[in-house]
Amino acid sequence: MKKTIALLFTIFTIGVYAQDSIVSVPEKRWDMFKYDIGNMFKGVAYSYSRPFQWKGQQWAQFGGVLAGTGAVYLADEETSEFFQRQREGVPNVFREYGELYGSPENNYLATSGVYLVGLITKNEKLRRTGVLLISSATSAGFLQQVLKSAVGRARPVAERGKDTFDPFNPHRNYHSFPSGHALLAFTNAYAIGKQFKSPWVKAGVYTLGAIPGISRIWDGQHWLSDFVFAVAISVATVESIDRYLDRKYDEKYNDRSKKMSWNLNFGPGTLGVVLQF
Repeated sequence: MKKTIALLFTIFTIGVYAQDSIVSVPEKRWDMFKYDIGNMFKGVAYSYSRPFQWKGQQWAQFGGVLAGTGAVYLADEETSEFFQRQREGVPNVFREYGELYGSPENNYLATSGVYLVGLITKNEKLRRTGVLLISSATSAGFLQQVLKSAVGRARPVAERGKDTFDPFNPHRNYHSFPSGHALLAFTNAYAIGKQFKSPWVKAGVYTLGAIPGISRIWDGQHWLSDFVFAVAISVATVESIDRYLDRKYDEKYNDRSKKMSWNLNFGPGTLGVVLQF
C-alpha cells in the first residue's frame, strides 16, 4: 500500500510535466546530482535565514498567522469533538491515505522518485521540482520536530484538554503542535499546486494535500490549530526555498506579480483564516 501511494504520487507529478518538459543542456548526471544536492542543503539554510531579513510586511503576515492560529485555538475543543464524531462516516480509503502519505518515509520515497526521474531523463523541470520538494520537506520537517518537543502540547487522545502543555516531555502524547502529517503532505501539495495557474487545479491539489492533516484530527491525534499552523509553515517554507531556486535554475515557477497574504475571516457563525494567492 505504501509503495502504491508513493508510485501514484510520482506518476501524477511526472504526468503534470509530460506535455511541457524542458530538457536541460546535456551535462554529466553526476555533476547535475552534486549541483542539486548542494542546492537542497543551501535551500534549507536559506529558508531558516529568512526571518532575519523580514521587514514590516513579513512581520505583519506572521502576526496574522499567529492571530489566526490563536483564534482557531479558542475553538479547539469544539472542533475536535466535531471532527471525531465524523470519523466513522469517512471512507477507509481516505483515512488510510491520510495516515500513509503523511508519514516521513512515504514522503521521501515519493519525492525522491520525482527527483530521480528528472535526473535520469535530464529534465530540469522535474529535477528542480524534486529539489524543491525534498528541501522544503526537510526544512519544514525539522522545524516541526523541534516545535513539537519544545511546545509539548497534549494530543486530544491524551484527554488532558487543549490547554495542557508539558515542554520536552518525551511521550508522543505531548507532541501535538504542529501536525507533522499535515505539514509534510501540504508541503508537497503546495510545491506542486503553486506551479499551476488554474485556481481549480490548485484547489484540487491542495485538497489532496490537506487530507492527511484532517485525518489526524478525525483520529484525535491533533487539534485543528495544530493543522492550521502546520499549513502556514508549509506555505512559508516552499515560498522561501522556491525563490532561492529561482537563482539556480532556468525553470521558474513563481509569479512575482502575485503576493501571498493571510487574513482573518470573521462573520456570523464564521471564524477562519484565509490564504489569498
